[in-house]
Parts: sequence; structure tokens; C-alpha cells
Amino acid sequence: MSIAYAPLADAEGADDDLLVLVSDGDPDAFAVFYDHMAPRVFGIVKRVLVDPAQSEEVTQDVFLEAWQHASRFDPAKGTATSWLFTMAHRRAIDRVRASQSSRDRDLAVGVRDFEEARDDVAETIQTTVEHDRITRALRTLTAKQQQALELTYFQGLTHKEAAHLAGVPTGTMKSRIREALITLRIRVGVPDAS
Repeated sequence: MSIAYAPLADAEGADDDLLVLVSDGDPDAFAVFYDHMAPRVFGIVKRVLVDPAQSEEVTQDVFLEAWQHASRFDPAKGTATSWLFTMAHRRAIDRVRASQSSRDRDLAVGVRDFEEARDDVAETIQTTVEHDRITRALRTLTAKQQQALELTYFQGLTHKEAAHLAGVPTGTMKSRIREALITLRIRVGVPDAS
């Protein structure tokens, strides 16, 4: 298995263009979009679900929805990446909710028979703003730090697997991840939890 590492900065516009072509029913554009985005979507879903089999199933569902509803994507409102990642995260959360009993969910949330209405417009704007802030912060990382986060967070690899692919010791990979996360926390303005 070989994973090609592409810097974060050069694919954003291409993904938007591909998704517009997908919305026109272009299967070749969808194949390229899928090949580029599937590992990252799988990584996001796996972070939520943990189970690889369920993560693969949800990832397939996300891309089926992307194919069927690509026309809902509006490049003026956000990027293809944020649109797809939001969809993936929501699908993963929906799967977690579906697999929990309603009783456990009620106890965990502390509310019975209450569904909070959400303002999709505000949520979309907030997601876009947060995505842009994080993307800018990610671009300030070194190439090695970007690679470490790409392999572990977006592609769902373990530290050991990521280290092997990068050709470095596991400890070095862990250090790169830690330094990258500290830098991101500072640049994005998230207070230290400790």
C-alpha cells in the first residue's frame, strides 16, 4: 500500500471543480474526487466510529449521498472539502446515535423526547468560518507536521503505521503530531485544556 502525500494547499480548488462536474453527472470526475477524498473521509468517520467495518460502510454512504446530491454543493458558500467532511461527520454521528439505545441516549443527554431545532444557515456559516481558520493554521505547519496529521487524523492510520509510511521512528511521528497540535491550538486560539 502506498499513500501519496499531497500538501494541503494545492487541491482545494480542484476539489470544488470536481464536485461541480460530479453535480453534472460526470462519473470520471466522481472517480477522481472519490480517489482523492475517500482516505480522508474514512479517517474522519473512523475517528468517530472506531470500528473499521462500520467506518467503511458510512464512508460508502457519504459518497453515495455526494453522488446523488452533488447539485446541493455551492462553491460560493464553502469548499467541497468542508461540504463533504461535514456530511461525513454528520453521518458518523448519526450512526453512533442509531446504534445506541434511546434509553442510553436519553440518560447521556439528560433530556427525553426533546429535539433541538438547528439553524442550518448559521451552522453552515460557522462550519465554513471554522474550516477556513483551521485550513489557514494548517498551512503554517511544516510539511512534515502536515504529513503527520494527514496520515493519522485524515487517513486514520495509527502512529506506528504513519511512522512506517513516512520512514521515521514512531517516537518521531508522535513528536511531529504533538508539535503540530500545539501549533494549531495556538494559531486557532483554542485554550490549553491542562
